[in-house]
Amino acid sequence: MATLLGFDYGRRRIGVAVGQTITHTSSPLATIQADQGKPDWPAVQALIDEWQPTIFVVGMPKNMDGSAHQLTATITRFGNQLHGRYGLPVHYIDERLSSREAERSLMPGQAKKDKGVIDRVAAQLILQTWLDQKR
Repeated sequence: MATLLGFDYGRRRIGVAVGQTITHTSSPLATIQADQGKPDWPAVQALIDEWQPTIFVVGMPKNMDGSAHQLTATITRFGNQLHGRYGLPVHYIDERLSSREAERSLMPGQAKKDKGVIDRVAAQLILQTWLDQKR
């Protein structure tokens, strides 16, 4: 069994989800604050200490035509930092429209009360997509 953490990177907030390979399921976990794109690394460390993942999955946005998104380099840097700090493999997966789909899946008004919930659910969708592709 492998435990995974999935990330929906944003310049202000990073959604995090947890999943595992036995049942191929994922769940929204947390929202980590970011300051101008710099993650709260102690918060990331706390999640890693608690969940002991063996793989990271990071959402990589693409434009609708499949070309690189303006955040591609920034998200690649985030993934490289995850790998460099924790020595775990990082897998990227196309996350086009994951935040929009996450918002649609929530109860009316839920996203307005807690913006971080969209990020957590988007991270879950990203991680679930990766798990489904590996099934």
